[in-house]
Amino acid sequence: MGLKGALIDVAPLRSSPPFRRLWIGQTLSGFGSQMTLIAVMFQVWQMTKSPAWTGAVGLAQAVPLVVLGLFAGSLVDRVDRRKFYLLMTSGQAVCSLLLALQAFFGHAPVAAVLGLVALQSCFVAGSGPTSRTFIPHLLAKEQLAAGLALSRIAFQGAMLLGPVLGGLIVGGLGVGACYLIDALTFAAAFYGAFALPKMTPGDEPARPGLRGMLDGLVFLGRTPVIRGALLTDLAATVLSMPISLFPLINAERFGGNPRTLGLFLTALAVGGVAASLFSGSFTRFPRPGLVMLGGSATWGAALTLFGTASNRWVGLAFLVVAGAADTVSVVSRSTVVQMNTPSDLLGRVSAAEQIVGQAGPDIGNMRGGLVADVSSGAVALVSGGLLCVGAVAFVGITTPDLRRSTSSASARTATASP
Repeated sequence: MGLKGALIDVAPLRSSPPFRRLWIGQTLSGFGSQMTLIAVMFQVWQMTKSPAWTGAVGLAQAVPLVVLGLFAGSLVDRVDRRKFYLLMTSGQAVCSLLLALQAFFGHAPVAAVLGLVALQSCFVAGSGPTSRTFIPHLLAKEQLAAGLALSRIAFQGAMLLGPVLGGLIVGGLGVGACYLIDALTFAAAFYGAFALPKMTPGDEPARPGLRGMLDGLVFLGRTPVIRGALLTDLAATVLSMPISLFPLINAERFGGNPRTLGLFLTALAVGGVAASLFSGSFTRFPRPGLVMLGGSATWGAALTLFGTASNRWVGLAFLVVAGAADTVSVVSRSTVVQMNTPSDLLGRVSAAEQIVGQAGPDIGNMRGGLVADVSSGAVALVSGGLLCVGAVAFVGITTPDLRRSTSSASARTATASP
């Protein structure tokens, strides 16, 4: 494969104006979200000086996603997805404004800050699965993997620059400024969503209540390739997510300067952006399941090496490798899931994917903070990375359908039986 074939495929941006507007809006909004991540972690760290409390930020984000995710996914499969997305995005913007107010006008207790983070996560539980249903509607099937890679590079670009800007603004103007900027960037998300066409779930909308949720769970249970993809991602996130350890490592190696806290997330993003720029090298590979397994195992190995690195710059290099492996794994996972899910069930399956893709890292961050509290940051990183590699190998060995899944696989046309 030549250099041109290895570069990211931008054809979806040219062929679909609605996808292009959505991509621009979500990219700009993503910058604010990454800045808020730095602001929340720094504020909680300054209030508590505890890695367990910074890990609790992840728990506050994870619980609503787990509790509400499948219910929200069932609702997404019954309503106009565009309108529902706009409603959920409005709620997120309001929460960012409330975070800004508590930072500017009062000294809120740490529980109040975490409460606002949890409330915002309730709206993310609805907006996340909804946005995941858009790409299959806006792009041709052969452009699906390329569209997912473009979405990933948008996220990684925000992750690359957002933490750096967040650290600078926190150091200069305070955490309130970061929260306020985040609230303002939601205008970009509205711009992308208002231009979308009406999107109904399909000929067979989800049944109401628990029955609709059960249909989605039955489908997941009966589809080994999707189940294996989600289990692989859980192995990579719950067992080895390192972000809650970054403030502790920043204090040990960088003197606790908020301007350097963003370097760790930036290193992950550098690897992710590099992998995204050359995503043609793996999005064109015919077996995305096999690619996902390799990416997840590499993520765990790189974090193990990061935990053993005595030189901070060598450690940052290992984070770059981990970021690249993460992008390969995430894009391949989404391709596997969306290639094998019918439109009528896409909201519920996307909700399950969000629980794995977002709540999994949050729970993993909490795990890392707790392990570091009773041992050390190095022990938390090394043990998590080794457990990740072992778990990914186990899933790969026991799920041959995932190893053999191809990018030409068509989604099932039947939903779970009523």
